[in-house]
This record gives sequence, structure tokens and C-alpha cells, in this order.
Amino acid sequence: MRPDNTAPIIAAAQRRRELTRAKALQALRELDRTGAPITFQSVAAAAEVSRSWLYAQPDIRAEIQRLREATRRAPAAPIPASQRTSEESALARLDIALKRNRELAEENQRLRRQLARALGEHRRSPHSRDPGDSPPPPAKPHRTSVTIGPC
Repeated sequence: MRPDNTAPIIAAAQRRRELTRAKALQALRELDRTGAPITFQSVAAAAEVSRSWLYAQPDIRAEIQRLREATRRAPAAPIPASQRTSEESALARLDIALKRNRELAEENQRLRRQLARALGEHRRSPHSRDPGDSPPPPAKPHRTSVTIGPC
């Protein structure tokens, strides 16, 4: 049996592995946050690790592939994570827009009814005249004053 002088070496290797993983995950989050393209090359460069090491980490590899596919499907430039709309937020905004749309439709109908009522009253008025109508008959000569109706 060998003496147990390997414990410090194993502990140092374990710390180095954890530090490397933390750097890779941080680089991945930062690239995603800024909207930069997510590739194995970009993550490796940002984290200062090798691409082969990234491929050997199943969880990191899966996350890179997931984010890479998400940015590839986007027709425009990828949106940074801090600016992405959540599903809940989108549904809330849609509800607000639908409510506002209903309110505007109701207001539109109310205004149309008011306009129709006002036009009806205007047409019934004995002194009203539309600009397209024929001119009123001339005043009778025996009158000395003329009453002017509403415009």
C-alpha cells in the first residue's frame, strides 16, 4: 500500500475542475445575456477552456446546443436574456391590449350613436340646411326683418 500523500493533489484537481466549470458556465451566461452567438468556439474562448473539454461535459454541452439552436431559429439578431419576454408577460400584455380594444370599440359605437342623433336633430331643425342643399327661397318682400338661423 502507498502512503496517502495524494489527497492534496486530488483536492487541488477537484478545485481546478470546479473553477473551470464555473468559468464555462459564467461565460455561457454572459454570452446569452448579451445576445452574442452561442457556439462551442465562443464559449471556449470566453471561458479560456478547450472545445474538447466543453464537449466532454454533458450538461454544459447540452446547454450550449440548446442555446445555439434557439439563436439559430431566430430570424433577427438574438435578443439578450434580460430583454426577452416571458410567456406570462406576453399573456398579460395581450389581455391588456384586448381589453383596450374592447373599450375603444365600445367608445366608437357610442360616438357613432351620438353623431347619428346629432345629425338627426340637425336635419329636423327648421333653420338648418346642408351645404349641398338648394338655397332657401328668397325672403318675401313685405318683411322688414330677416331671421338668421343657426349655421
